[in-house]
Amino acid sequence: MIRISQLKLDIKHTPEDILSGISKTLKIPTNKIQSYEISKKSIDARKKDDIKYIYQVEVTLNFDKKEKEEDIVKHSKNVNVSISTKSSYHYEATGENFLKQRPIVIGTGPAGLFCAWLLAKYGYQPLVIERGEDVDNRVKAVEHFWISNELNANSNVQFGEGGAGTFSDGKLNTMVKDANDRYRLVMETFVSFGAPSDILYLNKPHIGTDQLRSVVKNMRNDIIALGGEVRFQTQMTDLYVEEGKIVGIELNHKERIPCEVIIPAIGHSARDTFSLFKNRGLILSPKAFAIGLRIEHKQSLISKAQYGDCYSMLPPADYKLTHQTTSGRGVYSFCMCPGGYVVNASSEQGHLVVNGMSNYRRDEENANSAIVVTVQPEDYGGTDALSGVEFQRQWERKAYEIGKGYVPVQLFGDLLRNKESVTIGGIKPNIKGEYHLSNLSDCIPLDVKESLIEGIQAFDRKIKGFADEEAVLSGVESRTSSPVRIHRDEALESNIKGIYPCGEGAGYAGGITSAAIDGIKVFEAVAARYVPQYY
Repeated sequence: MIRISQLKLDIKHTPEDILSGISKTLKIPTNKIQSYEISKKSIDARKKDDIKYIYQVEVTLNFDKKEKEEDIVKHSKNVNVSISTKSSYHYEATGENFLKQRPIVIGTGPAGLFCAWLLAKYGYQPLVIERGEDVDNRVKAVEHFWISNELNANSNVQFGEGGAGTFSDGKLNTMVKDANDRYRLVMETFVSFGAPSDILYLNKPHIGTDQLRSVVKNMRNDIIALGGEVRFQTQMTDLYVEEGKIVGIELNHKERIPCEVIIPAIGHSARDTFSLFKNRGLILSPKAFAIGLRIEHKQSLISKAQYGDCYSMLPPADYKLTHQTTSGRGVYSFCMCPGGYVVNASSEQGHLVVNGMSNYRRDEENANSAIVVTVQPEDYGGTDALSGVEFQRQWERKAYEIGKGYVPVQLFGDLLRNKESVTIGGIKPNIKGEYHLSNLSDCIPLDVKESLIEGIQAFDRKIKGFADEEAVLSGVESRTSSPVRIHRDEALESNIKGIYPCGEGAGYAGGITSAAIDGIKVFEAVAARYVPQYY
C-alpha cells in the first residue's frame, strides 16, 4: 500500500472529496484507486477561519502489469507520500520453567484485563479475581449510590469490572512511546470487542463510558471462553510467602489458593491492599501525584473558543492546558470530559472524591475537567510508603464534611473571595450525585488553592471565559494517579518472587491505554519465564 500523510480537507468534505484528494496527490485517475483506509484523522484549528481535517490514508491501487508502488510514489514528487509500513503485534512465549498452578490476576481494570486475556490466549488459563461486581451489577450499585448516597465500598466508581476507567470518558490517547505495536493491539482488541472503529485512527480517540461497559464484558467472556476463570466479589485478603517467594493467597478472609505467580493490577484506590503489601514485605515507595478541583463550563464556550463560529459543525472540543506558577508549581488540566458529567467517585465511607465522565456522543451541555497541582512526597511528608494515601484521605474527609456527605460545589468567583457559595449562576452543575454549596478552600491545601486560582486565570488568556466567576467548581479531585509505587525489577518482578505489580495502581501507568500496555508487558514478562504445566 501507499501512505499519504497531511491530506487536508474542508470540514464539510465528503468521501468523494477524499478520493479526489488521493487522486490529486498521487497524480492518478480515481478509477485506479482500488480502496483506501484511514489511519489517522485530526483537526487543524490553528486558523479559526480555515479549519481543516487532516488525514493519513493507506491506499491500495489497481496496477497495470509494469507499474510498481515505488514508481507512483516517485512520480507524485510529494514528501507526504511513501510506502506504507504498517505492522502488527506479535509475541513468542519463550518460557522454560513450568508453572504448577495457574497465574492469578488481581483486578479487572485495563491492565488486569489485557494481561489476563493474553495469558488465556496463550494457554495459561488464568484465574482473575475482582473485589467488585460484574459491570451490569456494578452500574446498578453506582446509580443507586448517586441517587441515595448509600455507598457500596467494594462496588463503586473505583472498584468493579473495568476499573475506574469504566466510569470516565474512556479516553485512549497516551504519551507512551511503544515500538512493539502494543498500542495497536490495544486499539484493535477494543474494536474487536465492540468499541467504535474510529478509535483506530482518531487523533484523540475515546470510547465513552456507555460503550466501554459492553467492551469489558465481552473481553471477560472471551477470557472465560479461552479457559480462564473470572470471580467477582472476591478480594485478596492475605499473602503467603516462603523463602522470599509467593506460595499462596487468601480470598475473602476464608479461602486459601496456592500459586507461584500473581499479577496485582489493583488500581490506585486499593488502599487496603497497599497496606497488606507493605505489611507482608513488598517494597513500596511514595510517589508524586496531583490534587485539585473539577471545573465546569458550557461546552459551547469551549467549542467556540477552540473552533470559532463553525464549532457547531465539528465534534465537541476539548482542551489541554498547563501553567507554571510564580511559586514554581505546575498547574494543568486533567481528564478533560467534553459534553460530560462530574461524578461522585467515592470509595470509602466518610470520604468524598470527584471524577469526570462522558458518554460516546459527548452531548451533555457542560464540559468539565480537573484542574490540578502536582504534589511531591516532600509536600505531604512522604517518609512512609503510604503517606500519600493518608494525604489523599485527609482532604477527601474534609470534602465529605464541608459537603455534608454530598459533592461540595462553589462558584469560581466565590473561591476568589474565600466565601461559601449560596447560589448557582448561569452554569448549572451537571453532577452525578447530589451536591451541596460550600467553600472549597476548606478541602484543598492553601498553596494548591493559590496555584489553582493563578492557573485558572492564566488559562483565561488561552480560552476566553475560562475564569468566568460563574464557572462551577467541585472537589476534591485527588485520585489523579497512584500515590504509591510498588517496586519491580527489570523483569517486572517485585522483591517477593512471583509477584508482578502491574498498571496504574502499582505506579507504572496513567490512564486506560498506558495501563493496558503495561498489562501486555507483564504478560510478556511471565511468558518469557514460564510455560503452563497444570492441565
